[in-house]
Amino acid sequence: MATQAKVPKAEGKNNHDNVDEQADKEQQEAIEQIDEVQNEIDRLNEQASEEILKVEQKFNKSRQPFFQKRSELIAKIPNFWFTAFVNHPQISALLTEDDEETLQYLTKVEVQEFEDIKSGYKINFNFDSNPYFENEVISKEFHLNDTGEPSSKSTTIKWKPGKDLTVKSSTPSKGGRKRNHDEGEQETFFNWFCDHADAGADELGEVIKDDIWPNPLQYYLASEIDEDTGGDLGEEDDLDEEGLDDEEGDEDIDGEDEDLGEDEEGGDEDEG
Repeated sequence: MATQAKVPKAEGKNNHDNVDEQADKEQQEAIEQIDEVQNEIDRLNEQASEEILKVEQKFNKSRQPFFQKRSELIAKIPNFWFTAFVNHPQISALLTEDDEETLQYLTKVEVQEFEDIKSGYKINFNFDSNPYFENEVISKEFHLNDTGEPSSKSTTIKWKPGKDLTVKSSTPSKGGRKRNHDEGEQETFFNWFCDHADAGADELGEVIKDDIWPNPLQYYLASEIDEDTGGDLGEEDDLDEEGLDDEEGDEDIDGEDEDLGEDEEGGDEDEG
């Protein structure tokens, strides 16, 4: 009896194993088919990227005359680029007082995408004659080689004696704040020009190229918009407060009238 009891258990186990094998086989076939479909999707994505790049290159050329016209108009507005940078939340967080003083001599910013857009771009900063450095133009370039490896290079800044903002100093700044640092690298916007450690993750370059450059006017006007909005809100708040005061005043007057009426009625009854 014991031997007979074991036989059906073995057969059941074999059946279960066969079911598992079939299920594994079907899953493997499904995975292989998914991989084939995914390869087709990847090929289409690659083709789409090539087509998108062609369109982008075409319209990049079409935009150039408008960028040129915009630059000519911007040149008529003092401190346009300085104001746009100071109003930008990410860039303003990087600026020291000395940076802000230096950027007031900034007259023009220009982003030049290379003819083969995916190979990189260049950002030019044009300055008026200033007490900080000799350069009229300071540039930083970003490149992608054939293997897709990023790199960057930039203009060497020719600092005037004692004006190198990238070197720490123990002297007070013009704003009165003292920099108690040893000799070494100073935190400043201009460190960006000599930072080539990770060109593929250069957030500042991407912000200027993709955020500020397409529409710098929105950041130039940002402070004015904030002030206008704040002013309007303030006036509404004042009006609301005045309205509440008036309502409270009316209630007080009504309450006084009611009290007076009750007193008068009470007085008449006493006299009666």
